[in-house]
Amino acid sequence: MEQAGRTEKRAVIGVTRETAQNERRVALIPDAVKRYVSAGHTVLIERGAGTASSYTDDAYSSAGGTLVDSAEGVYRQADLILRVQRPDRNAIMQMRPGTMLIGFLSPMLNAELVTELRDQGITALSMDAVPRISRAQSMDALSSQATVGGYKAVLLAADNLPKFFPLLMTAAGTIPPAKVVILGAGVAGLQAIATARRLGAKVKAYDFRPVVKEQVMSLGAQFIEIDTGESGEGTGGYAREAGADTLARQQAGLAPHIAEADVVITTAAVPGRPAPRLIPTSTVERMPTGAVIVDLAAESGGNCELTRPGEVVEHNGVLVMGLLNLPSMMPFHASQMYSKNLQNLLELILNKEGAVTLNLDDEIIAGATVTHRNEILHQGTRKAMGLAEPAPAPPASATAPAGSGSTAPSA
Repeated sequence: MEQAGRTEKRAVIGVTRETAQNERRVALIPDAVKRYVSAGHTVLIERGAGTASSYTDDAYSSAGGTLVDSAEGVYRQADLILRVQRPDRNAIMQMRPGTMLIGFLSPMLNAELVTELRDQGITALSMDAVPRISRAQSMDALSSQATVGGYKAVLLAADNLPKFFPLLMTAAGTIPPAKVVILGAGVAGLQAIATARRLGAKVKAYDFRPVVKEQVMSLGAQFIEIDTGESGEGTGGYAREAGADTLARQQAGLAPHIAEADVVITTAAVPGRPAPRLIPTSTVERMPTGAVIVDLAAESGGNCELTRPGEVVEHNGVLVMGLLNLPSMMPFHASQMYSKNLQNLLELILNKEGAVTLNLDDEIIAGATVTHRNEILHQGTRKAMGLAEPAPAPPASATAPAGSGSTAPSA
């Protein structure tokens, strides 16, 4: 039996409006919806889901999506729920047991959420748990959104700095370029370097991992070298957490560079840990009046001692911006990039017949899966929750439970 354009085995994919404060992104854009509808899937879109990111209901309807009046209507029908931010408890309770949920869940920091997903029987995959390996680069939503954040941080700094960024030779005199210091040379930091250079600033950058020096210099920035006596290399492309002595050396080495900077953009982070405090108050007080600090690490406490997550504060004439979720400030392209990350991940989840599957033999799927069949599988989350024993090994491959046409799970 077939239903309106899809076979019984084809998945029902659901997208709802984001409910987190100031979240303007959407999980799937109309182009992606068109692709899945063409493949025989049903895509349910809550009305208004893309409005804040400039994707209209008409665009989704024209792409073949089915508009639904409420999030509950989507949750009650979908086999696969795609989100940007994690759902609240009310949304989880509206999902059918066996539903697959994918989004930024931050499972190691949200034990209550993980418990609710487990108890409801939700198979949950977290985009921030996708392994950072070569094969998963196209699914790396952390990197795609960091690209947006690094770019936006420079624009915010330029907008709030009472100076030009570029060198200007004018009839009224010569204006020197702004001095910008970037802390952290991951994806966000490298994008910030490139953007600041395009605007004409003189840029320096520092990272705990000397191996990134070549990347920094290739973008036209000067690399700040500080002898800490260790490499700083962590796992998954991140820097590891520095000890107290190393942090003190970093603060001392960075202080003279920051003290003469017009703009500082900080991006240094360690997964699952508070952000390293690289800029003490005493260093901020040495900066010129009118200087701007944009702290992209604000969500994990901030790299600057004065950062207040979600706030903009002024201290001694220096503006310290701890704004959260910068990618949401550029929702059109942030959504486009995130949607593509999801599409690439779904190539491992939707089988040839179009059913939702979970192949735990695949290291990407295994690494991203948080809960499945009323068990918490993600080992980092289990450790964070004090669950010492490894989770029982489920079948390596499973098909999603019966919903609107999906096949029942294998035993």
